[in-house]
Amino acid sequence: MGATITFGDRTVDRDGVAERAARAASGLAAAGVNPGDVTALMLRNDFPFLEATQAAGLVGAYVTPVNWHNTAEEAGYVLTDCGAKVVVIHSDLLRKLEGVMPPDALVLQVETPAEIIRDYGIAPGDAGPVPGVRLWSEWLASFPPRADAGIPAPGSMIYTSGTTGRPKGVRRQPPEPEQTAGVQDMLNAVCGFLPWLDRPEEMRVLLSGPIYHSTPNAWLGTFYGLGANLFVAAKFDPEQMLANVERYRITHLLAVPTMFVRLLKLPDEVKSKYDLSSLKFVMHGAAPCPVHIKRAMIDWWGPVVSEHYGGTETGAVTYLDAEQWLAHPGSVGKPLETVRLMVLGEDGEEIEAGGTGEIVAWHKYYPDFTYHGDDAKRARAQKQGLMSLGDVGYLDADGFLYLCGRASDMIISGGVNIYPAEIEAEILKLPGVADCAVFGIPDDEFGEQILGVIQPRPGVILDEAEIRAELRRTLAGYKVPRRIEFSDTLPREDSGKIFKRKLREPYWEGAGRSI
Repeated sequence: MGATITFGDRTVDRDGVAERAARAASGLAAAGVNPGDVTALMLRNDFPFLEATQAAGLVGAYVTPVNWHNTAEEAGYVLTDCGAKVVVIHSDLLRKLEGVMPPDALVLQVETPAEIIRDYGIAPGDAGPVPGVRLWSEWLASFPPRADAGIPAPGSMIYTSGTTGRPKGVRRQPPEPEQTAGVQDMLNAVCGFLPWLDRPEEMRVLLSGPIYHSTPNAWLGTFYGLGANLFVAAKFDPEQMLANVERYRITHLLAVPTMFVRLLKLPDEVKSKYDLSSLKFVMHGAAPCPVHIKRAMIDWWGPVVSEHYGGTETGAVTYLDAEQWLAHPGSVGKPLETVRLMVLGEDGEEIEAGGTGEIVAWHKYYPDFTYHGDDAKRARAQKQGLMSLGDVGYLDADGFLYLCGRASDMIISGGVNIYPAEIEAEILKLPGVADCAVFGIPDDEFGEQILGVIQPRPGVILDEAEIRAELRRTLAGYKVPRRIEFSDTLPREDSGKIFKRKLREPYWEGAGRSI
């Protein structure tokens, strides 16, 4: 039996996806999409995301996935800046973007499917087709499948988060043959498919995070290309993830640390309810994982838990498996063989092992890139011939990398650098805490002070003074938040990752600092 692709509650065989992608490629060509042009996708996890991605690749066009959590203004900026000739969008999202669509773009709407309506609580009246905008399914049916083999795909042009200004698209050059082999080596390490290359149909891959993000997007394309079975959840839910692993006998799973936190919060009777023995390779990344969380996951799931570190601009640059992590707890891995990685001080020079500074790295064979429409930003991000990843960290004596946090998240209070990730890890250890976010807010005396926003577990009442007292047991006094607030909910992405920028914005508006 051939590989199948499952999105939410719906499953089709691989040939069905390929046939629809070939029809879409004919449609894109008819719409004037040429090599190097852009097709934008503002979709939740759904079949048209994969179909349109494959179609764009067949005509040599870039795909720009747009974060559907964006406001109309933010989404409109990306859709216009990327120069999208075609926009494929779910009907309920289209209703929110009135007036911001690029005027010359062909807009194709995807009727929002039932499981997305259910999982996101969308009003049924918002999910139906928008009058006057062509439906993706009807548009596809009007074209024959593309007959030729297509043009080498340039890949996705994903927009960075824009922490210090407007986001920019990472526009990568199409790879040369030698570079393709180098990228393949990187993917072998961080996707765990090497033992299955002669039997890809035995791989069963689960993606529970939003596929507009870099790593889920890369996994989707990579494993589809290999011929694996793909299972893409409409939305992350901790118990549903466990149920999907058992139901589909998942071998490969992609996660982020926030998912681990929420999985570990499940009652013991729920955690023991599901058979997870099929798991062979679990990869996580995207953010630092607190040591106690990672150790608990290895204790639960076994030595299948691996980790990588990298960025949209560089791809993965480090890797370590569970055994290496247990010997170097807290590390995010050693540089891959084809990667040069350094830690730089404030003077831009390399720091010796143990010294904290800015992390820069580059793959020997990775295709180069620029920021779309901003070559100067690309030049500024290059240091010592390598690319800044925007993170602060250090290397130990064995060459393993450790993260302290995002450079943009760093709090400078009274001239002292403070990294929120360290504080968040200690707060998450406290009983009754479901999640938290730590960031700096304006302070007349010290420049910044530390604010911790804590989400209690349901039914739990936390005491601010008791939290501070507990934190002082493990943190230096200057790292203990001077201000603590409690919130029943925190703004999140599909994966559960907190939108820290949305929490920070109200405090810095008018303060004269970019966030």
